[in-house]
Amino acid sequence: MSIVFKRPYLTGGIGLAAVLLLGWLVLGNRTRSVASDTRNPAPAAEKSANDAELSSVRVRVDVVKPAKGGLERTTTQPGTVIAFESAQLFAKVSGYLKSQEVDIGSHVERNQVLAEIDSPELLKAVEQAKAAVSQAQAQFAQAQARILTAAADSEAAAAHIKQSQAETVRTAANLKFRTKQSIRINELARSQSVDQRLADEKEDEMEAARGADELAQAGVVNSIALAKAAEARVTQARADADEAKSKVDVALAALAKAQVFADYLKIVSPYDGVVTHRNFFRGDFIQSADQDVRTPLLAVDRTDLMRVVVQVPDRDVPFTHVGDPATVEIDALPGEQFNAKVSRVADAEDTQTRTMRTEIDVPNPDKLLRQGMYGRVTIHLGTPTGAMHLPSSAVVGGGKEGKGTVFVCRQNVAHLVPVRLGRDDGTNIEVLGGIKPDDEIVRQPGTNLFDGATVTIAPPESTPKKNTAS
Repeated sequence: MSIVFKRPYLTGGIGLAAVLLLGWLVLGNRTRSVASDTRNPAPAAEKSANDAELSSVRVRVDVVKPAKGGLERTTTQPGTVIAFESAQLFAKVSGYLKSQEVDIGSHVERNQVLAEIDSPELLKAVEQAKAAVSQAQAQFAQAQARILTAAADSEAAAAHIKQSQAETVRTAANLKFRTKQSIRINELARSQSVDQRLADEKEDEMEAARGADELAQAGVVNSIALAKAAEARVTQARADADEAKSKVDVALAALAKAQVFADYLKIVSPYDGVVTHRNFFRGDFIQSADQDVRTPLLAVDRTDLMRVVVQVPDRDVPFTHVGDPATVEIDALPGEQFNAKVSRVADAEDTQTRTMRTEIDVPNPDKLLRQGMYGRVTIHLGTPTGAMHLPSSAVVGGGKEGKGTVFVCRQNVAHLVPVRLGRDDGTNIEVLGGIKPDDEIVRQPGTNLFDGATVTIAPPESTPKKNTAS
């Protein structure tokens, strides 16, 4: 009977036996060597030879050069959706709720009448104010008419002055003529050329002309006085007109005030949105807001644009700015992403939470976002340009507190170099200082690599070969 061994099993058995034998021999030699060293310490020259032999062993390493630029800095925080604008609508005047055409969930437009309050006394106040305006306007018209009358009288008085002045010119000329005539006749009478009675008549005519001239001059003075009185009446009429105009203005202001309160009877929407609260029904008595009323008639939220509020932690606050890109994901809307930008930052941290309020405006044309939704917001804070990054596996020592070490290969010798570290995303890590862009860094140091070790750098295209059993 013969036993047949198949080649694979035979080969495996021989290989395993060889490995075990080699391990036993190495272990035995190392034990004897340690015991011999203990009894007979080796000379210093022999130790130096051993160290030289150890350093001559080359370690095969894979290297990588630092990539320019740091890692993109992002922060992902919970976010809450709130309406961009939200208004609680109170009544400014008291009255009974006359009508209310909307309810919770109603979509409304800007300036749309949502409810109307009934208050007859306010409507009557408007009518009374309108009547007062009409009365004041009529008085103003009368005052303007008196201005015209007074102005006409003033013009007539001015014309009469001119007429009186013309009359004085005529009477003065007549007086001059009668005076000359009287002198001439008197001279003839003294020479007995004419009768004395004729001289006396001419004397009387001269005196009559003097009286007419004096009367004409008095008429001029009187006309001037009448003209001044007419001008005063014009001034008075204009003052009366100004007073009447002021009364018109007061009446118009009273009407406007009454109309404002009447307009308060209608509750209108301040913007396009949706009704989110309704607290009264038709027929309820509504008190004005200035009576310490705290329950609004209605509440309206603007829905075409929403705010997403994020609390950015202290470590990311210095890097958060208006305009930073942001991605919003809402738990209630799986698969939906809303891309927007940071719209505003508080520029101050909450001393209790050490976070900064940050708001992102998100357009909401399809009305998918609603008040109170929540999710995650990722804000892209930028990429440091002055840093470099390496594979995370290249760092030795864990990189705690921003410090770590890497192996830099220079002239086929590995040097352990301390570096300052930044962010680590699990794949790559930022290096803020300690190395140069042209340094060759060991990608994944093994346990057999030490400071000062001689290394062989693997070509970039090389890949580890797999052991195959023949």
